[in-house]
Amino acid sequence: MDRNTAIAQLTEYALRSGLIEPCEKTWAVNTVLDVLKLDSFEECGELPGGVELEEVLGTLLDDAAERGIVEDDISHRDLFDTELMGRLTPRPAQVIAKFRELYGENPEKATDWYYKFSIATDYIRSYRVKKDMKWTATTEYGELDITVNLSKPEKDPKAIAAAKKAPQGDYPKCQLCPSNEGYAGRINHPARQNHRIIPITIDGREWFFQYSPYVYYNEHCIVFNKQHVPMVIDRSAFRKLLDFVRQFPHYFVGSNADLPIVGGSILSHDHFQGGRYDFAMAKAPVEREISFAGFEDVSAGIVKWPMSVIRLRCADSERLAELADKILLRWRGYTDEAAFIFAETEGEPHNTITPIARRRGEDYELDLVLRNNITTEEHPLGVYHPHQELHHIKKENIGLIEVMGLAVLPARLKTELSELGEALVAGRDIRFDETLSKHADWAEALREKYSFTADNADGILKYEVGRVFAEVLEHAGVFKRTVSGQEAFLRFVADCR
Repeated sequence: MDRNTAIAQLTEYALRSGLIEPCEKTWAVNTVLDVLKLDSFEECGELPGGVELEEVLGTLLDDAAERGIVEDDISHRDLFDTELMGRLTPRPAQVIAKFRELYGENPEKATDWYYKFSIATDYIRSYRVKKDMKWTATTEYGELDITVNLSKPEKDPKAIAAAKKAPQGDYPKCQLCPSNEGYAGRINHPARQNHRIIPITIDGREWFFQYSPYVYYNEHCIVFNKQHVPMVIDRSAFRKLLDFVRQFPHYFVGSNADLPIVGGSILSHDHFQGGRYDFAMAKAPVEREISFAGFEDVSAGIVKWPMSVIRLRCADSERLAELADKILLRWRGYTDEAAFIFAETEGEPHNTITPIARRRGEDYELDLVLRNNITTEEHPLGVYHPHQELHHIKKENIGLIEVMGLAVLPARLKTELSELGEALVAGRDIRFDETLSKHADWAEALREKYSFTADNADGILKYEVGRVFAEVLEHAGVFKRTVSGQEAFLRFVADCR
């Protein structure tokens, strides 16, 4: 595809995707020419169909790099093609008006349109998301979702060095701030000219709604505070979560915890994550019913899940928020030395909650996942965190998405699992393999369980990765699924009464 055809294809794509109107085609061509530093264009005849946006943008990026308009590395190419798409993206007022018009008809219509729009503008690079490895693994807790994250591009050393040298600006303050909308980006901050956010009001507060550009699950959305304020789990957070699912009953929404180790990657900006997806935890049954004095109208129970989850359900969201706050406040100050639960050590608080809200018909449901971030010399990354023997698969924090049953695993596993499978089939010792030695103990245990062949190695490894992830979640559970662990769980429940 030549440059001229690519410009015509990009304009046609914008028209077909609803980003521009037919009367705007000439304007669209000219604005693209401006970005490309070109001053002429020849009308094309009938364009071939079936051309993907990735190919069109790739042609224009290659041409721009050859002419010295853009540096030829992933960071600069991303900045440049985002500017291209940003020129073709409708203004915020148009997007908000369309969303509100559709919301007036039906909330699902509004989110369906907005999600497709976010893909059409290339804010969600769907062709990258498709590269992620995804599978499910059967465990005693249900079908866990496993993802090897390949959609975040690997930066080359030159780009990494440039990012380190670049000035560390304070605008936008973080990647969640509303000031990202339309921002041109820089080498150490993504461009967002093609990004549009939707203002919403939850529990009387001004927040915004957008989709995650990485889409770890269907319609993965982010709901974030207008103000750059830290994450806080409190009664107001419960009320906001429940108000969001009142307005968008087809979505769930949850919050990362508000302490390091057990929280998410961004604790500095108050936000939630949600979407249209049923995680394994949402499908997990209540295995023991419990009750709380004064809240007989709220059904409550302990969920059959590797982590410690109290599930509350009621038609009255205010009652749920009230009881959740009572449990949270008790948990914040709760110590049970026999169960190695300490509310604080040397003035540092350890207990918090990861909450998740959803609708069940006319009822509201709230899952409260008890978290603790204490560390010891034996477990410097966290006692209730994946332990050392599991770091060959998962070392990172267990945030909201993992808590619900979706493993987001590092990109290195794509190559490592493939090479490990080959080594297991060949019977090769990997203890002195620089890349695979981290998996040596695991591989030895697997050899005792299975007879590996070229046909079954991939399936076995995927299944066993799922089992490792289930164990990761068990490590993150504060009350273990043992007799003594469940007795300790019930002691806490009794303490809340």
